[in-house]
Amino acid sequence: MNKFRTHTCGELSVKNNGSKVTLSGWINKKRDHGNLLFIDLRDNYGITQCIIDKENKYFKNLEKIHLETVVKINGLVSKRSQDTVNKDIKTGDIEIKIKSYEILGSCKELPMPVFTDQEYAEDIRLKYRFLDLRRKKIHDNIILRSKVISFIREEMIKLGFLEFQTPILTSSSPEGARDFLVPSRLNQGKFYALPQAPQQFKQLIMVSGFDKYFQIAPCFRDEDARADRSPGEFYQLDLEMSFVEQEEIFEVVEKLMKLIFKKFSKKKILYETFPKITYRDALLKYGTDKPDLRNPLLISDLTSVFTRDDVKFEIFKKLVKSGSIVRAIKTENTKDKPRSFFDGIDNWAKDQGASGMAYFSIEEGERITAKGPVGKFFSQDALIEIMKITEAKVGDSIFFLCNKEYEVLKLISLARDKIANDLNLINNENFAFCWIVDYPMFEVDEKTKKISFSHNPFSMPQGEEAKLDISKPLEIKAYQYDIVCNGIELSSGAIRNHKPDLMYKLFSIAGYSKNEVDKKFKGMINALSYGAPPHGGIAPGIDRIVMLLANEKNIREVTLFPMNQNAQDLMMDAPSEITEDQLKELGLKIKKK
Repeated sequence: MNKFRTHTCGELSVKNNGSKVTLSGWINKKRDHGNLLFIDLRDNYGITQCIIDKENKYFKNLEKIHLETVVKINGLVSKRSQDTVNKDIKTGDIEIKIKSYEILGSCKELPMPVFTDQEYAEDIRLKYRFLDLRRKKIHDNIILRSKVISFIREEMIKLGFLEFQTPILTSSSPEGARDFLVPSRLNQGKFYALPQAPQQFKQLIMVSGFDKYFQIAPCFRDEDARADRSPGEFYQLDLEMSFVEQEEIFEVVEKLMKLIFKKFSKKKILYETFPKITYRDALLKYGTDKPDLRNPLLISDLTSVFTRDDVKFEIFKKLVKSGSIVRAIKTENTKDKPRSFFDGIDNWAKDQGASGMAYFSIEEGERITAKGPVGKFFSQDALIEIMKITEAKVGDSIFFLCNKEYEVLKLISLARDKIANDLNLINNENFAFCWIVDYPMFEVDEKTKKISFSHNPFSMPQGEEAKLDISKPLEIKAYQYDIVCNGIELSSGAIRNHKPDLMYKLFSIAGYSKNEVDKKFKGMINALSYGAPPHGGIAPGIDRIVMLLANEKNIREVTLFPMNQNAQDLMMDAPSEITEDQLKELGLKIKKK
């Protein structure tokens, strides 16, 4: 028999009335009513209310005991009266009448409260993460994460996938984010890299003759933190399949996502078959390749309107002549919204660094007119063309931006979300998945102005290899795809390029010589030369999946021991300096600035 407990703090009920029990846990809360002391005892499974009266010899000691002290309580289960039942907890029908207790772990004064989920300073939460994790909301989030991972593992095995573990110490990759480097003691002057993803290894698994692989893979990237990205490390469901085309990967992932999100959330999945949106259409209609399809607002291209002679909005006309574009958002039945609504959007755009956001509402009297600061610059014919392009009706409003394409897309996608939120158009009880497909194989780098890979360099280009026109690289599309949910990218994936000769050809477009490819991707190129099957895969982010299921805005809330925004572990004091002896052993010296 366990000497610490006969039951957990989440399992007792009226069926145990009159039983002698032993419970162990943390003192979550105390309420002193003078003659009676109420103690809420908490463990991983729940909370049980315990009571002790003034006549008990332990009363005064328990009165003084600190919250979060770990205690063992012996007592009798007692059914609560109807008016004192607590329906908010599983054990709310009973309480424990304390007979004796024992302190198992004392507690100092707390740096932060545990019994409440109120917001608290990030540095305190991360420094005392072990206390933060005791709080109900985040404790439940981490349990949810564990259950989601276990469920994924079970379903992947049912789907015929085999689980393998790929190396953590590997070689540095010239593509992607910055690597975390690990110095080698036995090979001084050389470095391992922690894997940004198991990309090359999972392809090598397919080349090795295994048909379906998966793992819950740790990935390491030296990137800045964001709300949906942890600095340093994250986990993904990494999977790869042989002898497949794009649609077969979609079929597996859609099935899995629907199973996960239906099991762990009561929210509705908006589209049972996930829509497929081309990269080009995503940028045009949503301003981003991570669209939130819960948002009904669409973006239209009004650039051509500003080449008309009967449009007198000279600022935009001059910008369009110099190569800028105009994108617009239509909002339905907003003509009678107060001026503060429109000014609020305009001022928001200025806060984002733009010169503002032009707007007007469409009215009809004897003729079609536009009401608003810039409405007077448009003729009736121009307004009719705008209505046709945007599918607007009388009573609708048009917001529009003009700038270089990159700047417009960056702001118009944010404006689409801002306006939808202001109008309460987004249903937070839905999950809206979609696929973004037909990514361009190459793009022009904004800084260097050179051709570079736009996504994964190991992807298969679309079309017949013999007809591939490498003289027009920006027109080449790839079998690359992203899965997006509620505006959050869960994963990128691709059908892989398994042909070495084709790989050399594509890498040459991005400026790599054959020797450079052989040197930087030696293991991959060599393996593909020995009979590689057609294969492809994807790697949905575990952290982001759980973040959506837990209805959290920040990935830190679903990560066990996250770092802060500066990639520091405040609890373990990492990164930290190392000793001279350690440096010497590794053959390293630190050069001080």
